[in-house]
This record gives sequence, C-alpha cells and structure tokens, in this order.
Amino acid sequence: MTSAGSELRRALGVRDAVVVGLGSMLGAGIFAAPAPAARAAGSGLLLGLALAAVVAYCNASSSARLAALYPASGGTYVYGRERLGEFWGYLAGWSFVVGKTASCAAMALTVGAYVWPEHRHMVAVAAVLVLTAVNYGGVQKSAWLTRVIVVVVLAVLASVVAVCLGSGRSDAERLDLQVWEGASAGGVLEAAGLLFFAFAGYARIATLGEEVRDPARTIPRAIPLALGIALIVYVAVAVAVLSVLGSGGLGQAAAPLADAVRAAGLPELAPVVRVGAAVAALGSLLALILGVSRTTLAMARDRHLPGALAVVHPRFRVPHRAELAVGVVVAALAAMVDVRGAIGFSSFGVLAYYAVANASAWTLERAPMARVAPAVGLVGCVVVAVSLPAASVAAGAGVLAVGAGAYGVRRWAASR
Repeated sequence: MTSAGSELRRALGVRDAVVVGLGSMLGAGIFAAPAPAARAAGSGLLLGLALAAVVAYCNASSSARLAALYPASGGTYVYGRERLGEFWGYLAGWSFVVGKTASCAAMALTVGAYVWPEHRHMVAVAAVLVLTAVNYGGVQKSAWLTRVIVVVVLAVLASVVAVCLGSGRSDAERLDLQVWEGASAGGVLEAAGLLFFAFAGYARIATLGEEVRDPARTIPRAIPLALGIALIVYVAVAVAVLSVLGSGGLGQAAAPLADAVRAAGLPELAPVVRVGAAVAALGSLLALILGVSRTTLAMARDRHLPGALAVVHPRFRVPHRAELAVGVVVAALAAMVDVRGAIGFSSFGVLAYYAVANASAWTLERAPMARVAPAVGLVGCVVVAVSLPAASVAAGAGVLAVGAGAYGVRRWAASR
C-alpha cells in the first residue's frame, strides 16, 4: 500500500495516454526493425508483421483488463503479484526493468548515430540526461513533449509512404503476397519477434496507471486505440517500402526508409527521414525512461529494489529518485557499450513480461471466450520468444535465471 504523500499525480486523460503509447511505439523500431525482419522472413515479412500484431493485440487486451482492475504504477509487476503470486510479479518486473534499460541505451545510441555518428556516445549520454530532466519536471511535461514528437514522426512516415507509393518505381508485385513460396516458418516467427519490439510501447500506458485519470475507463480505451493507430501506420510503411525495395532489397538496407525514398527517386527526402528517425528514437527513449522508472518505483515499494527509490517528489509528484537512478544507469551504458544487438534481448525480456500478463489475465474469468485472448497471447509470447536469434534467447534466459536466483537468495535471507 502507498501513503497519500507517496502517491503520484493523476494528470493524464485518454488523449495523453494514447500519445504516450504512440510515442513509445512509433519510435526507432519502425526505422530499423524492418531490415533484419526482412532478412529473417524474406517474402514472409508481412506475415511476420501480422503475427506480431496478433500477439500484441492479445497482450494489449490482457493488459487493459488488468490495468483497469489494478490502476497502480508497475504494470505487469503488479498484476503478476496480485494474480499469480509474489515471485511471478517480481520476475515480470525484473524482465521489464533489465530488458528496457538496455533498450533505453539502444534508443539513445540511435539518436547519436543519426545526429552525429562520429560522437554517437556523447550525443546519447546528453539525450539521456536531457530527457531525464524533462521527466523529473512532471508527467504532464513528458506527455506534452511526446505529443510534439509523435506529430513530427507521423509527418515523416506519411511522407515516406506518399513518396514510395506515388512514385513510378512502386510495384505491387514486390510485396510478395504469396508468402508460402519463399518463407520458412522459423523465419516468419523470428521476424515477428523482431517486429514485436516496435509494438511493445503500449505497456507504457499500463505502467503509468497511477498517473491516469479515471483509469478504469481511460486505460482500456487508450491501449487498443494506440495499438490500432500504430498498426495502421506500420502496415502502410511496410507496404510502401516493400513496393519499392522488395524483401531482398529491404533486407540489405542499412537505413530502410531512407533507402526507400532514394530508390523512389527523391533522395532529397533522405535527410528528413534521418531527422525523423532521431526524433522517433528520442520519443521512444522518453517513454522508456518513464516506464522503467515507474516499474522501479513499484518494485522499490515492495523492497525488491532499494527502498530509497520509492520516494515521490513532494512538488512534482514523480518518482524522482527512481528516474535519476534509471537515467544514470542508462547514461553509463550509452557511454560504454554498443547495444545495437539489444533489440533481440529486449524483445525476449518484454515477451517474458507479457507472458506473465496473459497468465494473470487468464485468472480473471472462467468463461471460455474470455480466456481466448490470454491463451493466444501466452502461447504466442513463448513461441515467438524462443524463435528469436539464439544469442538473444540465451542472454534473456540467463538474465531471468539471475533474477530468479536473486529472489531466492533474498527470500532465504529473510526467513533466517
């Protein structure tokens, strides 16, 4: 339980919550993930996108139902604890914090790579520090900045779609709609896992449950709205880029959307796409820091993390210590390591997180139809997670094992 003085301010309505979710999903993933997904799935790229969307929808449905029932910061950490037991909530929170912290560093380095490639680490650290300061000032300021970022990114993506589909070099035959001719099941599943990275942002709405007005009404409306808008955008972008590059050309592209507008005959737009990618990465980073700090707050309240991180700022009503701690860790990672391979690792952690969410939602009702989405979501999360690249699966499983071991040691020490 939390005291009145430690509660966060409920300042976000439906529109703000949708914007936060879009700011998380319309990030650097759509500018980068299509290329490795195309390499994995070939002509089955669109099928991989559809599979990722189905899993994301089931996860969103489960998360929305649970968030309305438990409108507190922490998301699936809270749901797992309340529905399945303390260990499963802890494991979900551990998966989210570790996986998304690495993803924060990846987003920061993406900003650096687009803004000033020769000094990407310096730019990445600066981006983390600035956005941590924005979050420190209150969630409304973060939502306002996210709204600006979403508008810019949507404008850039709309330009890419219009240029590609409106050019004389667009060819519907490059969509490879007959996916069974050149795609393997394993490749499609791997592509779904990589593309899922771009869908996972709607979790940020649930982790901000304690800062949403009328959460029982707002969250169930905001999550499917954000996911639906993002899916429409992703399909439009994927179809437009494929129509110009084809799955083979897309798989070899270093900067897929920039390469697509060049191939469409408008190379002058490529720098604008680069700016859009940098802005998108900033939006993702902003929302990620928000989500990780709120889950850190929830775990600190239960003493799974240091209790000092559970303090809420008396004026701004934000978990300022948790935000500062997350910012420092992410800045250190961005300064020291290259986390371009973090997409797979982050996807594994987030899929584990949503597996717990679906298992929690399964316990809400016994009616068979009410359990379809949680069941499909749970199976989908597990299958897609183990289909990711072997290195990502090994690293993710190792991190989960370390977290479970730490939990066991803490419980053993407390019982003595």
